[in-house]
Amino acid sequence: MNLVNQIYLRKSCRKYVDEAIDMGPIHDFISNVKPLNEKIDYRYEILKKDELNIKTRWKAPYYLTLYSEKKENYLENIGFVFQQVSLFLQSIDIGSCWVGMASVKKKDPNFIIAIAFGKSNDKSREVNSFKRKKLSKISDNADDKLEPARLAPSAINSQPWYFKHTEDGFDVYQIRQNILKRQVLKKWNPIDVGIALAHMYVANEKTFDFKIKTDFEEIKGCTYTGSIKI
Repeated sequence: MNLVNQIYLRKSCRKYVDEAIDMGPIHDFISNVKPLNEKIDYRYEILKKDELNIKTRWKAPYYLTLYSEKKENYLENIGFVFQQVSLFLQSIDIGSCWVGMASVKKKDPNFIIAIAFGKSNDKSREVNSFKRKKLSKISDNADDKLEPARLAPSAINSQPWYFKHTEDGFDVYQIRQNILKRQVLKKWNPIDVGIALAHMYVANEKTFDFKIKTDFEEIKGCTYTGSIKI
């Protein structure tokens, strides 16, 4: 399934219509989704809003609650896997939004984050309405190939990704936030980087490859995540 167009349409949806949804296609899509790291076990549940503690002013009819074992890049993996799901939801006329301010009432130590979703009349936008950094600010050299990553959503629009060109692709880094922002974003920014990588995968599905190198360049103010070929 080609989800590239959804990258340029999707918005974080906060207005929903309380209508029933056929969950079958969603389960089917998730069963075939590509992980960033196949060695990390993760799972999900679909819950209704009254099964969560939700601190946002708005609520959705349904929530994907995401769980993972804790290994290297497990947060990036969650972002990578479930941003593909978010794009799929967009393609079948279902709005969604990543929600850090929610938790499951039935406590689970492996719970990571939730995604709100549901029918909506306000789930898309024009690409010129995206408030994003310029390509030159997210890479050592402005490169149109990074446009899918540039458009990725992130916690409080922090856009923490940085790409450095290599001979066959990019080294990927997470920008370290200042002390105040770090307290809020330390858990969410690795997920954000995974979301950006999901956009790069969707836009380069046949050639995308991710690996972790030992011989990468240290960049001041950044933490190395991994490297991609596209």
